[in-house]
Amino acid sequence: MAGSGYTRPPPPPPLGEGAAPAPSAALYVANCGPAVGLTHDDIRAAFAAFGEVAGVHGADGSGVRVIVRFREPAAAEAAMSALHGRPCAGLAGRVLHIRYSVPAKPKAPVGGSLPVATSASELGVPGIYLVPDFVTAAEEQELLAAVDNRPWKSLAKRRVQHYGFEFLYETRNVDSKQFLGELPPFVSKIIDKIMSFPGANKCTSKLVDQLTVNEYPCGVGLSPHIDTHSAFEEMIFSLSLAGPCIMEFRKYPKGSWRAPSMVSGTDKDSIEEPQCIRKAVFLPPRSMLLMSGEGRYAWHHYIPHHKIDDVGGQVIKRNTRRVSFTFRKVRMGLCDCEYGQFCDSQSK
Repeated sequence: MAGSGYTRPPPPPPLGEGAAPAPSAALYVANCGPAVGLTHDDIRAAFAAFGEVAGVHGADGSGVRVIVRFREPAAAEAAMSALHGRPCAGLAGRVLHIRYSVPAKPKAPVGGSLPVATSASELGVPGIYLVPDFVTAAEEQELLAAVDNRPWKSLAKRRVQHYGFEFLYETRNVDSKQFLGELPPFVSKIIDKIMSFPGANKCTSKLVDQLTVNEYPCGVGLSPHIDTHSAFEEMIFSLSLAGPCIMEFRKYPKGSWRAPSMVSGTDKDSIEEPQCIRKAVFLPPRSMLLMSGEGRYAWHHYIPHHKIDDVGGQVIKRNTRRVSFTFRKVRMGLCDCEYGQFCDSQSK
Protein backbone atom coordinates (compact mmCIF):
# COMPACT_ATOMS: atom_id res chain seq x y z
CA MET A 1 0.00 0.00 0.00
CA ALA A 2 2.94 2.30 0.67
CA GLY A 3 2.72 5.33 -1.63
CA SER A 4 -0.29 4.15 -3.62
CA GLY A 5 -3.12 5.53 -1.50
CA TYR A 6 -4.99 2.26 -2.11
CA THR A 7 -5.23 -0.99 -0.23
CA ARG A 8 -6.61 -4.51 -0.30
CA PRO A 9 -10.37 -4.64 -0.95
CA PRO A 10 -12.64 -6.45 1.50
CA PRO A 11 -13.58 -10.07 0.67
CA PRO A 12 -16.31 -10.36 -1.98
CA PRO A 13 -19.76 -10.39 -0.34
CA PRO A 14 -21.96 -13.51 -0.61
CA LEU A 15 -24.16 -13.56 -3.67
CA GLY A 16 -27.00 -11.08 -3.24
CA GLU A 17 -25.50 -9.46 -0.12
CA GLY A 18 -23.88 -6.08 -0.53
CA ALA A 19 -21.78 -4.85 -3.42
CA ALA A 20 -18.23 -5.46 -4.55
CA PRO A 21 -15.87 -2.45 -4.77
CA ALA A 22 -16.79 -0.17 -7.64
CA PRO A 23 -14.53 -0.16 -10.71
CA SER A 24 -11.60 2.22 -10.27
CA ALA A 25 -8.22 3.01 -11.81
CA ALA A 26 -6.42 0.92 -9.17
CA LEU A 27 -6.12 -2.86 -9.16
CA TYR A 28 -5.18 -5.20 -6.32
CA VAL A 29 -3.09 -7.94 -7.96
CA ALA A 30 -2.16 -11.14 -6.11
CA ASN A 31 0.41 -13.79 -7.06
CA CYS A 32 3.08 -11.46 -8.38
CA GLY A 33 5.78 -9.30 -6.86
CA PRO A 34 9.44 -9.24 -5.78
CA ALA A 35 9.10 -12.33 -3.57
CA VAL A 36 8.39 -14.45 -6.67
CA GLY A 37 11.06 -12.84 -8.82
CA LEU A 38 8.98 -10.14 -10.53
CA THR A 39 10.15 -6.56 -10.07
CA HIS A 40 7.79 -3.60 -10.06
CA ASP A 41 9.27 -2.63 -13.43
CA ASP A 42 8.33 -6.07 -14.81
CA ILE A 43 4.77 -5.60 -13.57
CA ARG A 44 4.53 -2.06 -14.92
CA ALA A 45 5.67 -3.25 -18.37
CA ALA A 46 3.11 -6.07 -18.47
CA PHE A 47 0.17 -3.87 -17.45
CA ALA A 48 1.24 -0.98 -19.71
CA ALA A 49 -0.24 -2.94 -22.62
CA PHE A 50 -3.67 -1.79 -21.39
CA GLY A 51 -2.95 1.89 -20.75
CA GLU A 52 -0.65 4.31 -18.97
CA VAL A 53 0.41 2.99 -15.56
CA ALA A 54 0.67 5.69 -12.90
CA GLY A 55 2.47 3.48 -10.38
CA VAL A 56 3.13 0.02 -8.99
CA HIS A 57 3.37 -0.39 -5.21
CA GLY A 58 3.61 -3.24 -2.74
CA ALA A 59 0.16 -4.00 -1.31
CA ASP A 60 1.67 -5.23 1.97
CA GLY A 61 4.92 -6.66 3.29
CA SER A 62 4.50 -10.07 1.65
CA GLY A 63 6.17 -9.29 -1.67
CA VAL A 64 3.52 -11.28 -3.57
CA ARG A 65 0.73 -8.70 -3.83
CA VAL A 66 0.83 -5.29 -5.51
CA ILE A 67 -1.33 -2.29 -6.27
CA VAL A 68 -1.29 -1.28 -9.95
CA ARG A 69 -2.62 2.23 -10.57
CA PHE A 70 -3.64 3.32 -14.07
CA ARG A 71 -4.25 6.87 -15.23
CA GLU A 72 -7.71 5.91 -16.52
CA PRO A 73 -10.34 3.51 -15.07
CA ALA A 74 -10.95 2.09 -18.57
CA ALA A 75 -7.36 0.77 -18.67
CA ALA A 76 -7.84 -0.95 -15.33
CA GLU A 77 -11.07 -2.49 -16.58
CA ALA A 78 -9.34 -3.81 -19.70
CA ALA A 79 -6.49 -5.31 -17.65
CA MET A 80 -8.95 -6.93 -15.26
CA SER A 81 -10.93 -8.45 -18.14
CA ALA A 82 -7.83 -9.80 -19.90
CA LEU A 83 -5.72 -11.04 -16.97
CA HIS A 84 -7.85 -12.02 -13.99
CA GLY A 85 -7.59 -15.77 -13.42
CA ARG A 86 -5.44 -16.25 -16.50
CA PRO A 87 -1.70 -16.79 -17.01
CA CYS A 88 0.13 -13.61 -17.95
CA ALA A 89 2.77 -14.20 -20.63
CA GLY A 90 4.58 -10.99 -19.68
CA LEU A 91 4.94 -12.15 -16.06
CA ALA A 92 6.44 -15.60 -16.51
CA GLY A 93 3.02 -17.18 -17.09
CA ARG A 94 1.81 -16.52 -13.55
CA VAL A 95 -1.94 -16.77 -13.01
CA LEU A 96 -2.99 -13.42 -11.57
CA HIS A 97 -5.86 -12.84 -9.15
CA ILE A 98 -7.17 -9.30 -9.56
CA ARG A 99 -9.76 -7.16 -7.83
CA TYR A 100 -10.47 -3.46 -7.86
CA SER A 101 -8.57 -1.79 -5.06
CA VAL A 102 -10.15 0.63 -2.61
CA PRO A 103 -8.77 3.93 -1.21
CA ALA A 104 -6.78 3.38 1.98
CA LYS A 105 -7.97 5.03 5.15
CA PRO A 106 -5.29 7.45 6.32
CA LYS A 107 -3.39 6.21 9.35
CA ALA A 108 -1.83 8.43 11.93
CA PRO A 109 1.90 7.96 11.43
CA VAL A 110 3.80 6.65 14.44
CA GLY A 111 7.24 8.19 14.37
CA GLY A 112 7.08 8.72 10.61
CA SER A 113 8.95 6.57 8.13
CA LEU A 114 11.86 4.62 9.53
CA PRO A 115 15.10 4.91 7.54
CA VAL A 116 17.37 1.87 7.60
CA ALA A 117 21.02 2.44 8.44
CA THR A 118 23.75 0.36 6.79
CA SER A 119 26.41 1.02 9.44
CA ALA A 120 26.56 1.38 13.21
CA SER A 121 27.71 5.00 12.95
CA GLU A 122 24.69 5.81 10.80
CA LEU A 123 22.42 3.96 13.24
CA GLY A 124 23.61 6.10 16.15
CA VAL A 125 22.71 3.83 19.08
CA PRO A 126 25.44 4.01 21.75
CA GLY A 127 27.24 0.72 22.26
CA ILE A 128 26.13 -0.87 18.97
CA TYR A 129 28.88 -1.95 16.57
CA LEU A 130 28.58 -3.73 13.22
CA VAL A 131 31.37 -5.39 11.23
CA PRO A 132 30.42 -6.54 7.69
CA ASP A 133 32.14 -9.62 6.21
CA PHE A 134 33.27 -10.76 9.66
CA VAL A 135 33.66 -14.24 8.18
CA THR A 136 34.37 -15.32 4.61
CA ALA A 137 31.85 -17.12 2.40
CA ALA A 138 33.83 -20.33 2.88
CA GLU A 139 33.83 -19.94 6.67
CA GLU A 140 30.09 -19.25 6.56
CA GLN A 141 29.48 -22.57 4.78
CA GLU A 142 31.69 -24.40 7.29
CA LEU A 143 29.73 -22.96 10.22
CA LEU A 144 26.38 -23.81 8.65
CA ALA A 145 27.51 -27.35 7.88
CA ALA A 146 28.72 -27.77 11.46
CA VAL A 147 25.37 -26.86 13.03
CA ASP A 148 23.39 -28.77 10.41
CA ASN A 149 25.28 -31.88 11.48
CA ARG A 150 24.04 -31.40 15.04
CA PRO A 151 20.51 -31.84 16.45
CA TRP A 152 18.11 -28.90 16.36
CA LYS A 153 15.41 -28.16 18.92
CA SER A 154 12.13 -26.95 17.36
CA LEU A 155 10.29 -23.95 18.78
CA ALA A 156 7.00 -22.51 17.53
CA LYS A 157 8.49 -20.63 14.56
CA ARG A 158 12.19 -21.46 14.49
CA ARG A 159 14.85 -24.03 15.42
CA VAL A 160 17.59 -23.54 18.00
CA GLN A 161 20.76 -25.09 19.42
CA HIS A 162 22.36 -24.21 22.78
CA TYR A 163 25.96 -24.59 23.87
CA GLY A 164 27.64 -23.84 27.20
CA PHE A 165 24.34 -23.16 28.95
CA GLU A 166 20.79 -23.71 27.73
CA PHE A 167 18.58 -20.66 27.40
CA LEU A 168 15.23 -21.13 29.17
CA TYR A 169 12.55 -19.36 27.16
CA GLU A 170 9.91 -19.60 29.89
CA THR A 171 11.99 -17.45 32.26
CA ARG A 172 14.17 -15.69 29.64
CA ASN A 173 17.16 -16.78 31.69
CA VAL A 174 19.66 -19.63 32.08
CA ASP A 175 20.31 -22.12 34.84
CA SER A 176 23.89 -21.20 35.69
CA LYS A 177 24.27 -24.46 37.63
CA GLN A 178 23.60 -26.58 34.52
CA PHE A 179 26.82 -26.30 32.51
CA LEU A 180 26.59 -28.14 29.18
CA GLY A 181 30.30 -28.06 28.45
CA GLU A 182 32.76 -25.84 26.61
CA LEU A 183 31.71 -24.09 23.41
CA PRO A 184 32.25 -26.29 20.32
CA PRO A 185 35.57 -26.18 18.45
CA PHE A 186 33.94 -24.92 15.23
CA VAL A 187 33.44 -21.45 16.78
CA SER A 188 36.99 -21.11 18.17
CA LYS A 189 38.08 -18.78 15.34
CA ILE A 190 35.01 -16.59 15.89
CA ILE A 191 35.76 -16.23 19.61
CA ASP A 192 39.37 -15.28 18.83
CA LYS A 193 38.25 -12.60 16.35
CA ILE A 194 35.69 -10.93 18.62
CA MET A 195 38.52 -10.00 20.97
CA SER A 196 39.17 -7.13 18.53
CA PHE A 197 35.86 -5.42 19.35
CA PRO A 198 35.86 -2.23 21.49
CA GLY A 199 35.99 -3.14 25.17
CA ALA A 200 36.51 -6.86 24.60
CA ASN A 201 40.12 -6.79 25.78
CA LYS A 202 39.02 -5.50 29.20
CA CYS A 203 37.59 -8.90 30.15
CA THR A 204 39.68 -10.67 32.78
CA SER A 205 37.91 -14.02 32.34
CA LYS A 206 36.31 -15.77 29.39
CA LEU A 207 34.67 -13.25 27.08
CA VAL A 208 31.77 -15.59 26.22
CA ASP A 209 30.63 -18.97 27.53
CA GLN A 210 27.14 -19.38 26.07
CA LEU A 211 26.06 -19.78 22.43
CA THR A 212 22.55 -19.88 21.00
CA VAL A 213 22.16 -20.77 17.33
CA ASN A 214 18.83 -19.67 15.84
CA GLU A 215 17.48 -20.70 12.43
CA TYR A 216 14.79 -18.33 11.15
CA PRO A 217 12.70 -19.41 8.12
CA CYS A 218 11.87 -16.71 5.59
CA GLY A 219 9.39 -14.21 7.06
CA VAL A 220 10.03 -15.15 10.70
CA GLY A 221 11.42 -12.44 12.97
CA LEU A 222 12.01 -11.80 16.63
CA SER A 223 9.80 -10.16 19.25
CA PRO A 224 11.03 -6.89 20.82
CA HIS A 225 13.13 -7.65 23.89
CA ILE A 226 16.16 -6.77 25.97
CA ASP A 227 18.33 -9.76 26.80
CA THR A 228 17.69 -10.27 30.52
CA HIS A 229 20.22 -8.24 32.51
CA SER A 230 20.46 -10.81 35.30
CA ALA A 231 21.11 -13.61 32.80
CA PHE A 232 24.01 -12.19 30.80
CA GLU A 233 26.93 -9.79 31.11
CA GLU A 234 27.18 -6.62 29.06
CA MET A 235 28.62 -7.73 25.71
CA ILE A 236 26.40 -9.71 23.32
CA PHE A 237 27.70 -10.73 19.88
CA SER A 238 25.44 -11.88 17.03
CA LEU A 239 26.76 -13.30 13.78
CA SER A 240 24.30 -13.37 10.84
CA LEU A 241 24.67 -16.19 8.32
CA ALA A 242 22.85 -17.42 5.18
CA GLY A 243 20.44 -14.49 4.83
CA PRO A 244 19.95 -10.76 5.54
CA CYS A 245 17.42 -8.98 7.74
CA ILE A 246 16.63 -5.63 9.31
CA MET A 247 17.07 -5.27 13.06
CA GLU A 248 15.13 -2.50 14.74
CA PHE A 249 16.13 -0.93 18.05
CA ARG A 250 13.46 0.64 20.24
CA LYS A 251 13.81 2.68 23.41
CA TYR A 252 10.74 3.10 25.60
CA PRO A 253 11.54 6.06 27.90
CA LYS A 254 8.40 5.52 29.97
CA GLY A 255 8.56 1.77 29.73
CA SER A 256 10.60 -0.88 31.44
CA TRP A 257 12.76 -3.88 30.55
CA ARG A 258 9.58 -5.50 29.19
CA ALA A 259 8.36 -4.19 25.84
CA PRO A 260 4.62 -3.39 25.45
CA SER A 261 4.21 -6.46 23.25
CA MET A 262 5.70 -8.66 25.96
CA VAL A 263 3.35 -7.25 28.58
CA SER A 264 0.18 -7.62 26.50
CA GLY A 265 1.08 -11.08 25.24
CA THR A 266 0.89 -10.07 21.58
CA ASP A 267 3.54 -9.65 18.93
CA LYS A 268 2.48 -7.02 16.44
CA ASP A 269 4.57 -4.56 14.47
CA SER A 270 2.05 -1.82 15.24
CA ILE A 271 2.46 -1.83 19.01
CA GLU A 272 4.09 1.46 19.96
CA GLU A 273 4.31 4.02 22.72
CA PRO A 274 4.06 7.72 21.83
CA GLN A 275 7.57 8.39 23.14
CA CYS A 276 9.16 5.28 21.59
CA ILE A 277 12.44 6.02 19.79
CA ARG A 278 12.94 3.70 16.81
CA LYS A 279 16.05 3.07 14.74
CA ALA A 280 16.85 0.30 12.30
CA VAL A 281 19.97 -1.22 10.77
CA PHE A 282 20.52 -3.68 7.92
CA LEU A 283 22.34 -6.89 8.87
CA PRO A 284 23.91 -8.48 5.76
CA PRO A 285 25.00 -12.12 5.75
CA ARG A 286 28.38 -12.77 7.42
CA SER A 287 28.17 -9.57 9.51
CA MET A 288 28.85 -9.46 13.25
CA LEU A 289 26.81 -7.22 15.55
CA LEU A 290 27.95 -6.22 19.04
CA MET A 291 25.40 -4.94 21.54
CA SER A 292 27.01 -3.32 24.57
CA GLY A 293 26.45 -0.45 27.00
CA GLU A 294 23.27 1.53 26.46
CA GLY A 295 22.41 -0.31 23.25
CA ARG A 296 22.43 -3.64 25.09
CA TYR A 297 20.92 -2.55 28.40
CA ALA A 298 18.32 0.10 27.48
CA TRP A 299 17.21 -0.57 23.88
CA HIS A 300 14.90 -3.40 22.85
CA HIS A 301 16.00 -5.15 19.68
CA TYR A 302 13.50 -6.59 17.26
CA ILE A 303 13.42 -8.27 13.83
CA PRO A 304 10.20 -7.49 11.88
CA HIS A 305 8.32 -10.51 10.56
CA HIS A 306 8.74 -9.69 6.86
CA LYS A 307 9.71 -11.66 3.75
CA ILE A 308 11.21 -8.60 2.10
CA ASP A 309 12.90 -5.50 3.49
CA ASP A 310 13.15 -1.97 2.09
CA VAL A 311 16.67 -0.62 2.48
CA GLY A 312 17.04 2.86 1.06
CA GLY A 313 14.37 2.20 -1.57
CA GLN A 314 15.95 -1.10 -2.60
CA VAL A 315 13.78 -4.17 -2.09
CA ILE A 316 15.81 -6.98 -0.53
CA LYS A 317 14.26 -10.42 -0.37
CA ARG A 318 15.01 -12.50 2.70
CA ASN A 319 16.57 -15.89 2.18
CA THR A 320 14.83 -19.21 2.76
CA ARG A 321 16.70 -19.25 6.07
CA ARG A 322 18.76 -16.97 8.26
CA VAL A 323 21.00 -18.49 10.93
CA SER A 324 22.35 -16.40 13.79
CA PHE A 325 25.11 -17.32 16.24
CA THR A 326 24.59 -15.32 19.45
CA PHE A 327 27.50 -15.38 21.91
CA ARG A 328 26.99 -14.26 25.52
CA LYS A 329 28.65 -14.47 28.93
CA VAL A 330 26.42 -15.88 31.68
CA ARG A 331 26.16 -13.59 34.70
CA MET A 332 26.73 -15.26 38.05
CA GLY A 333 25.20 -12.52 40.21
CA LEU A 334 22.77 -9.63 40.08
CA CYS A 335 23.16 -6.80 37.56
CA ASP A 336 24.05 -3.37 38.93
CA CYS A 337 24.14 -1.44 35.64
CA GLU A 338 23.29 2.26 35.40
CA TYR A 339 20.08 1.52 33.49
CA GLY A 340 17.96 0.49 36.45
CA GLN A 341 14.68 1.33 34.72
CA PHE A 342 15.34 -1.44 32.21
CA CYS A 343 17.04 -3.86 34.62
CA ASP A 344 15.16 -6.87 35.98
CA SER A 345 17.66 -7.20 38.87
CA GLN A 346 16.98 -3.67 40.08
CA SER A 347 13.22 -3.69 39.45
CA LYS A 348 12.58 -6.62 41.79
